[in-house]
Amino acid sequence: MIAMLLAEMLEAMGHSVCAIEATEAGAVAAALAHGPGLMIVDAHLQQGSGVAAIATIRATQAIPCILVSGDIAEIRGNSPHAVILAKPYSEAGLAAAISRAAAI
Repeated sequence: MIAMLLAEMLEAMGHSVCAIEATEAGAVAAALAHGPGLMIVDAHLQQGSGVAAIATIRATQAIPCILVSGDIAEIRGNSPHAVILAKPYSEAGLAAAISRAAAI
C-alpha cells in the first residue's frame, strides 16, 4: 500500500514507475529487467533486505539509489552508494533525495 502511494507521488512529480516489488529477489529482478534511472528501495522488504538488494544490483549496474527507512541509524554506513531517506518523508524531502541520488 505504501509503495503504491509512493508511486502515485512520483508520477505526480512527473516521474514514471517501472516496477513495484515487495521482496529482495523481486527488486533485483525488476532492476535487471527494466534498468531504471533511479531505484527507491525500502530497507525492510517482506522477504529479504533492501540494503542487500541494492548491493546486488549495484554490483552489475550503476543505478542511483534511495534507501528508505524508519530507522536510518541502523542502515547508515551499510549502503554507501545510496541516499538515505528517513520515514516519514514529505514530497519536498523526496524531491531533494532524488536530486542528491542523481548527483552521485
